[in-house]
Order: sequence, then structure tokens, then C-alpha cells
Amino acid sequence: MSIFSDVEEAAPIEVFHLVKVFNEDDHPLKVNLTVGAYRTDEGKPYYIPVVKKAENIVLENTVNHEYLPILGLESFTKSASQLLLGDITKRQDDGTIFGVQSISGSGALRVGAEFLAKHLKCTTFYYSTPTWENHHLIFMNSGFKEAKTYRYWNAENRSIDFDGFIEDLSNAPENAVIILHGCAHNPTGLDPTEVQWKQIAEIIKERKLLPFFDNAYQGFASGDLEKDAWSVRYFLNQGFEFLCSQSFAKNYGLYNERAGNLTFVLNSVENVKAVKSQVTMIVRGMYSNPPNHGARTVSTILNNNELKQEWLLTLKFMTNRIREMRKALRENLEKLDTIGTWNHITDQTGMFSYTGLSASHVEYIRNKYHIYMLRSGRINICGLNIDNVNYVAEAITDALVNATN
Repeated sequence: MSIFSDVEEAAPIEVFHLVKVFNEDDHPLKVNLTVGAYRTDEGKPYYIPVVKKAENIVLENTVNHEYLPILGLESFTKSASQLLLGDITKRQDDGTIFGVQSISGSGALRVGAEFLAKHLKCTTFYYSTPTWENHHLIFMNSGFKEAKTYRYWNAENRSIDFDGFIEDLSNAPENAVIILHGCAHNPTGLDPTEVQWKQIAEIIKERKLLPFFDNAYQGFASGDLEKDAWSVRYFLNQGFEFLCSQSFAKNYGLYNERAGNLTFVLNSVENVKAVKSQVTMIVRGMYSNPPNHGARTVSTILNNNELKQEWLLTLKFMTNRIREMRKALRENLEKLDTIGTWNHITDQTGMFSYTGLSASHVEYIRNKYHIYMLRSGRINICGLNIDNVNYVAEAITDALVNATN
């Protein structure tokens, strides 16, 4: 008898399980539309050229492998928070805006959530339906007691259920944490308009709620870093205190380097020292010190204008390819007279499209066509290319006619 005998096996994590099954599939036409990673026209991982240049600079200048400070590499956290919030030098100087280097976006969410649960006594958090599935796990594991949802996706017309969104926020209890997607909402690809963001901010202020932005896709919604940061900057300009997680996995292609940042926005200098000290203790007890390579690579680019301009051009190139694949998928579906309307494919932005396909459609497509997507019908547009987009459209067309709901 083992002391571990009573441990129950957890369900597999869908996206990584599907990647494993895909890799074991030897079908010549298989297509992977699951994992949130950029792909080239050939379906290969994209090693961003300017990232390679920056890594070479980092390697040339690395003289040791000493620990980074607990809150991270300052040149990285400062420039990352500036990328998010714009010209905030004065606020950074007085400490009311500061960054914490984290283990990518997931780590930023975890550190922030644990801080809110432990030191602000927050017990309830709200997330959109649907959302990135890890939000629930991270916040519940961080000490929150109650998970609630706010309406977001209108399945009937495949758009944002804004009335439902506002109604649910209006009923949220004081001090509830509201997880907001800064741009390129995962998984729907639909973001509120500027007018709608203003209404959201009004309700959050009126109800005394605490916004926590998840900003994993800056640059991937519009191709414009400034435009993609509009929502977060609006909250800053309206005087909100909030937290925001950033991931540099997608927009730098540094998926396995886990480069992330957690930005704290405070309104009082008097609170800075205490907040920083408690965040330091959380990080110390969690992973103690962050890794160097990814953060130093990002910092090298953000603090070198020539490299930064090259990165911005690359972001536009990547975003344009995603747009072209959205357009191609919609055109192929419409050419095939596929059941339903497909304008939502091009209305959405970022890596993902929430297709509206059911779990039975998804299963049918995977079994017959070896095309892999999440059960929710979310697809990664980056997995499409000129060679497979018509094949995917044909599979969707077939499933909508012949799959059993």
C-alpha cells in the first residue's frame, strides 16, 4: 500500500493532449488548429529574426549566471510596463507603477491573484464565458473562494453579449476581481469597442470592483501596439488602481522562455513599499527568482530603437498573415455555401476564432479529416495556410451537414 494510493488522476489538459495525439497521427493531411502559437505559411514554428539577433547580443554580453533580483530584471520590467501603459516615467519614479518579472502570463496571474487573495482579502473573481481555461484554475489555486462568470459570447449571432456583460458586472459584489482581456480576447477574438470599454469602466468604478487585465496578445489584435493597449491605458487615465499581466510568448515567439510581467498600478506613494514587500514575499515563496534569458532578450529589443522598429514591422507582418487567413477561410466557406453566416471569422481579431462549431462537429472533423481543434470550436488561425485552408473549409462544410448534434 502506498501513501499515494488515494490520489485521483486528473483529466488531461485538452490543448496539450490534442497536440500529443496530433503528433502521433501519421495522416498526410493532418492540420493542427489547437495550441496558441504562431506558424509560418509552411506550418512551422516562427523564429522571429530580430529575436535571434537580440539573443545573440544577450549571449555575447553574458558574463555569469547570477541570480536576478526577486522582482526581476529592472530594465525588462520598466520597459514592459511602458509598452503596456505608455509614458509613465514619473509614476515609475515614484513607484506607484511598478512591474514584477514573472513566469510568463500565467505566473503573473498567479502572483497577482495570490496577492489579492492574501492581502486585499478578495474572495470572488469573475471571468468571461468563455475565457482562457487556465484563469479558473489559477485563481482558485491562489486562495479565491468563489468563481463567477459574466456573459460575453452571444452564440446566436456570434458577437459580444454586451447587455449580459454589463448586467452581470452590475450585480457583482464590492471588491470582486474582474478578469478583463486587454485585446484579442481568447477564445472569441472579439473585443469591446472604445465606447463599450468606457461603459465597463463606469460600472467597475460604480460597483467598486477591482480590474485585473490579462494582456497576452498586445500587437496581435490590430498590429498596432498602441491601439491594442487602449483599454488598459483608458483605465489608467481614469484613475483606476489595477493589475495587469503581460506575456511575451506570442508577440516575441518566446513560448518556452516564460517571459512575463505583472504591472501594479497604485494611486498612493504611501502604499508602494508595503505592496512591493508583500509581492516580494509571495515570489520568494513561489519560485524565488525569475529566469534571465527571455526577459533579457525582450529588454534588449525594447531598449534598442533599431531592434524595436524591426520587431514592430515583424508584428505587422504576422498580424497581416493572420488577417489574410481569416479572409481566406471565410471566402472558402462562403464559396462552398456552407450552412450559416461566416462574417464573424473576419470580425474577430488575434490568433483565435470562435467558430461556432459544436463538440460533435469538432469530433467529426477530427475523426474524418484529422483536423484538430478544441471541443469549444476555437481554432488557431495561425495553423491555417494557403495549402490547407480549403481542406479545413470543406471539413467544416461536411460536418455541419453530416455530424450528429
